[in-house]
Amino acid sequence: MKSSGTPSLSALQRALAPAAQFIHSHPRGFSAAILALLAGTGVTAFGIAPMAPDAADLPKRLVVQTVTPEALAPQLEALADAELQLNRSDITRPSDTLDSLMQRLGVADAAAVQWLRLDPIGRKLVEGRPGKMITASLSGSGRLASLVARFATDDDSQGQARFSRLTIERDAQGRWQSHLEQAPLESTQRLASGTIRSSLFAATDESNIPDAVATQIAELFSTDIDFRRELRKGDTFSVVYEHLTADGEPITWNQGSGRVLAAEFINDGHPHQAVWFGEGKGGYFDLNGESKRRSFLASPMEFSRVTSGFSMRFHPIQKIWKAHLGVDYGAPMGTPIRSVGDGTVEFAGQQNGYGNVVQIHHAGDRTTLYAHMSRIDVRKGQHVSQGDRLGAVGMTGWATGPHLHFEFKVGGLQKDPLEIAKSSETIKLDPSQRARFTALAQAAKIQLTVANDTRGQQTARVE
Repeated sequence: MKSSGTPSLSALQRALAPAAQFIHSHPRGFSAAILALLAGTGVTAFGIAPMAPDAADLPKRLVVQTVTPEALAPQLEALADAELQLNRSDITRPSDTLDSLMQRLGVADAAAVQWLRLDPIGRKLVEGRPGKMITASLSGSGRLASLVARFATDDDSQGQARFSRLTIERDAQGRWQSHLEQAPLESTQRLASGTIRSSLFAATDESNIPDAVATQIAELFSTDIDFRRELRKGDTFSVVYEHLTADGEPITWNQGSGRVLAAEFINDGHPHQAVWFGEGKGGYFDLNGESKRRSFLASPMEFSRVTSGFSMRFHPIQKIWKAHLGVDYGAPMGTPIRSVGDGTVEFAGQQNGYGNVVQIHHAGDRTTLYAHMSRIDVRKGQHVSQGDRLGAVGMTGWATGPHLHFEFKVGGLQKDPLEIAKSSETIKLDPSQRARFTALAQAAKIQLTVANDTRGQQTARVE
């Protein structure tokens, strides 16, 4: 039966048929009519009534269902029976014993501590250098479940930054076992920049740059800039360096930093750049492909304080003014001393007021002398390469405090070591690597520009 108030679908179709026929026969006329209507009325809103019923008119139904919770007592019993595991972390200290370390970690497990004391690998937790990152997993009662230590390794034979991972855990039979392995450090890049106001290290501290990175910057540009005499207020620098993690944890040694990948230092308006190029035993080059490595280093130690330069000075013991034909570097007792170039040890022993001395003969008629050493780590006739350790800083002989006296001789005459380093030969880039280096240099230039834009901000991280 049809409703009297609502037209049927067929009736609607018959009513609209003439209009449809007109639109089909006169499409342009229909479009013109619509445009005229819009133009005459300004803006007209067209609405289409929804075909669905209003939600407010729909019927509503309330559903009620009884929910019975599980009994609380069994849940509490299950929770009480569950093995609670806690993770505690700490860093080893110079004075640590196994007992003191386990106590700080909250380990209350005499049997486990006794096993560690007898196990050759377990004892390494407190042997060697401090600063190991320790994570212990414990039960709620303090019983040791497992322990992992991560620390620096001296083995870089694979040409990749690595760390040592010491793992102590139980096997399937519940017996303790230990394992020591090496794993690669994960690396992300960080960008930073700064402005010199007083010193390089003050500027890097202000920019939250690790001291290890600042030392590398000084080393990189040591033959371009005399940081003791040529540094200017307002000089700027930008740097891209590695931030290293071990199993996702920021490392505590070396201040968490790795190698400087690119750097720029603008000294008195003159820019100096450096970019790392090569795998493993690579090196630094400027953006034009000229090696930053020269035949001689500017200093026999990493960036240190010059207490007396190559000039006239008032002798602290003889109390007279005389020419100081070398350079004195103030440094703590035991600071490593390195050879500034390749050569052969010509003398290693005691020499009057110089105390413990090492003298090295280099190519041609060039020799270097290292005096007042606390220890000597080379022997006469031994070949050494640039950067090899010769001994350590001391105050043997005529010395009023721990320091290194360093001399550079050419033909038996003392010369300013920094001037020799600046004028020494550089290592050329292999032509077959030129294309790859150019691409790397362009990328480094962009990164240094971005780093420069971060000046005055927090250190940026590059994903």
